[in-house]
Amino acid sequence: MADIILTINAGSSSVKFSVYEIAEGQLIPLALGLIDGIGANATFTARKSNGDKTQFALDQSHYAVDHKMALAAVLDWMEKEERGATVVGVGHRVVHGGPIYSEPLLIDAENFRILHTFEPLAPLHQPYNLAGIEAAIEAFPNAAQVACFDTAFHRRHPYLADTFALPRKYYDEGVRRYGFHGLSYEFIHRILRYEEPVLARGRVIVAHLGNGASLCAIHAGKSVASTMGFTALDGVPMGTRCGQLDPGVVLYLMAEKKMSAAEITDLLYKNSGLKGMSGISHDMRVLEASNEQAAKDAIAYFVRRVRREIGGLCAMLGGLDCIVFTGGIGENAVRVRQSILENMEWIGIQIDAEANAANERVISEKGSPVVALVLKTDEERMIAAHTSELLGLKQPLVPAIS
Repeated sequence: MADIILTINAGSSSVKFSVYEIAEGQLIPLALGLIDGIGANATFTARKSNGDKTQFALDQSHYAVDHKMALAAVLDWMEKEERGATVVGVGHRVVHGGPIYSEPLLIDAENFRILHTFEPLAPLHQPYNLAGIEAAIEAFPNAAQVACFDTAFHRRHPYLADTFALPRKYYDEGVRRYGFHGLSYEFIHRILRYEEPVLARGRVIVAHLGNGASLCAIHAGKSVASTMGFTALDGVPMGTRCGQLDPGVVLYLMAEKKMSAAEITDLLYKNSGLKGMSGISHDMRVLEASNEQAAKDAIAYFVRRVRREIGGLCAMLGGLDCIVFTGGIGENAVRVRQSILENMEWIGIQIDAEANAANERVISEKGSPVVALVLKTDEERMIAAHTSELLGLKQPLVPAIS
């Protein structure tokens, strides 16, 4: 009988999941899945590692599909597809661990209560992450439930790296820079430790560029600074999020435009960034294919902000040994990467245009003082690794890829 690790990433209208078998101390990926359209017209999709695909609409004739129904569908599917398997652990992506949690943890009643208190820090994510946990406890009552935090990788920052120039009482109350995408950064650093141990011990900037985008400075394996702050709005522009914004703009929208907090939230989270600037799409691929000036301007602004953050993070590190691109844009948008890295010789980056255009793993020239890499991130695998490690299951430094 196989032991299974399940990972859950629950959002407001979707639940992403992945399934791993524990075999000889390694994590073997079995399937990826998505329940989309929660609260509306929900569809279940799962694709096994052998390519077999299952897709069907969930029954909504009696009740609207919620997170519990979504996880029940996952359970039903697993009972059919993985007969005799036992789910020993469920790892959950939880956006916010607040100022308290810097490591994954086994969920119990008390820390689950504490996680609810962080909902005001991530109102668009945390409630749904926790709804996923509640649903998983009901669907898999005999499995250990593990919370893995997007903020945890950044939690050892010194005070000066996390504070805002506000009265100290606000920092003490939790108003501070948290940083996000920590699971992605941790996975990339594990890959570096495994494949490039000398670089991993040095000064590294990881650019996680996708629909959500941020950069992180890492020194000797520890996060030094992140472009995201109190929320996932800060830093570089994203697919639909604004990135860095003068807080006076928010005051103006409130005072002069009479916008409510809900309207401003909708603007900054859902209708800004690449989508808002271009008026066309949040998708970089669509913008790159467009001849519209607004699309070109949105891409140019994105590139400019990423370059600016690289310079700032390099200053925080006192130099640079390696830069890594990951995420949907970072891994695939070769022209965007070229624009970001051109004329960066002053930092020590000498980009190899041909290697970059071919989307190779190493895109810097041989002999470049700074090594530039393209690495695929895998937050689900990181969650599965944390879950198995917390359950005391030994495995290699990087979960095996089969």
